[in-house]
Amino acid sequence: MGNELEQVGPRLRAIRRARGFTLDDVAARAGMSTSTLSRLESGKRQASLELLLPVTRHLGIRIDDLLPSETRDPRVRRPAVRRDGITIAPLTPEESAIRTYKITYPPVDTLPELCVHDGYEWLYVLSGKLRLRLGEQDLVLTRGEAAEFDTRVPHAMSPVGKSPAEVLSIFNGEGERMHTHGSD
Repeated sequence: MGNELEQVGPRLRAIRRARGFTLDDVAARAGMSTSTLSRLESGKRQASLELLLPVTRHLGIRIDDLLPSETRDPRVRRPAVRRDGITIAPLTPEESAIRTYKITYPPVDTLPELCVHDGYEWLYVLSGKLRLRLGEQDLVLTRGEAAEFDTRVPHAMSPVGKSPAEVLSIFNGEGERMHTHGSD
């Protein structure tokens, strides 16, 4: 149990950094001093529920996420979903900070509408050709090409030609909600 508790601080730091937050950001939102959070992350301050609850809430994680799981199955067993003809296969667990999907865009007769939302997206074309409309740009990406963009820029994707395009897409939380769950 002692070794597990020693890992809480470093895990907390890794999650905070992965989400792009500074010590000052998280400490202010959790209602504690920056030095308290720093000591908590470095293991110089004992973790308590009083300290961990506001921090984990701000980071969008559970306290359990800070503890190692000895029997965690690394396989991702989430079903693919189809939305508007697009097949979205999750490649990461639902609770992951960064979400990764294999998305298959079927051939279309009409181009999809441009959309705008908070977030970032990184994509890699696995097969086919992908048309990426991004602001004023109209790009064609082929197998092996990648792109990264701020999803606050109007954008839309569709395959080029009569074949589907398969894409590996990586989203931060805001971008993932819009692309995989729709605009409900």
